[in-house]
Amino acid sequence: MPQRPAPRHAAGIASLAVNKADPKVLQDFLARKLSLSRRAAKAVIDGRSVWVNKRCIWIARFALGTGDVVEIPMRVARAAAAQGGREGSDQRRQGAEVPASSRRHVRVLWKGERYLVCDKPAGLVSCDDPKSVETILREQEGIPTLEAVHRLDRDTTGCLLFAFDHAAFVAAVEVFKTHRVSKVYHAIAAGRFEFAHRIVDAPLDGERAVSRVSREAVGDDASFLRVRIDTGRTNQIRRHLASIRHPVIGDRVFGIKNARDPRFMAVPRQMLHASTLELPNPLEAHSEIKVHSPLPADFRETLKIFGMGRKR
Repeated sequence: MPQRPAPRHAAGIASLAVNKADPKVLQDFLARKLSLSRRAAKAVIDGRSVWVNKRCIWIARFALGTGDVVEIPMRVARAAAAQGGREGSDQRRQGAEVPASSRRHVRVLWKGERYLVCDKPAGLVSCDDPKSVETILREQEGIPTLEAVHRLDRDTTGCLLFAFDHAAFVAAVEVFKTHRVSKVYHAIAAGRFEFAHRIVDAPLDGERAVSRVSREAVGDDASFLRVRIDTGRTNQIRRHLASIRHPVIGDRVFGIKNARDPRFMAVPRQMLHASTLELPNPLEAHSEIKVHSPLPADFRETLKIFGMGRKR
């Protein structure tokens, strides 16, 4: 029997009540209610985009009870359904799944003789994976030796530097070690950030970590922030902002895990964007690599949702 369309919340949330006859395992429940494959349903849960009774849940086998309410952003549900359809079509045509690298395109913001900077999309790891940005760019640009010089989190977008070969990679890593690299991020954080500027100097994993936070705009429930980092510790910005009670909106690991406001649930990923990357060109004296990435569409939409208008 075909499923009725999931009800839509004003903030773009599908709200699904668990009935007596429904599957009581979260993965199976989503698969049936949203007409997804079990694989697609698990991917949505793994992406921390599912809320049960206003709590973010990322356990596929999570046990549901009759009367529970499961919520998921509509855009996430649509993307999962569309991806499942593409994979099924590819398998029917060719008898096997087509690698993600042949179906994705990554925008190149700047390209030199030995380096390039791409505009990393959300949902992909930087490297060391068959579906990474690195793998896609190797195929797209015809450079099989391409290497990511640094990394961005899976759901962080923006400027990401690649070297064409290992010698260029080693030279760039040495520049990163000298702290002559300027990295500026933009974030949408929960709550009203009351400071024009604030330095967060708090160790992470036993190492010194410094983030310089500036306020760009503020709404009633969220703030648009500019963050320049002096160090590059793992998840530094997300952890530092969470430590001062302004977690990145959409961050399901260090951010809000219980939400009554449906706007927070509607944000499908962490709102963190690597806007600017500047460094001396490691292989060209008196030359500089300076690249800017504009805010992506979902970031600008989130700014509007929280009353901070249109930003570029």
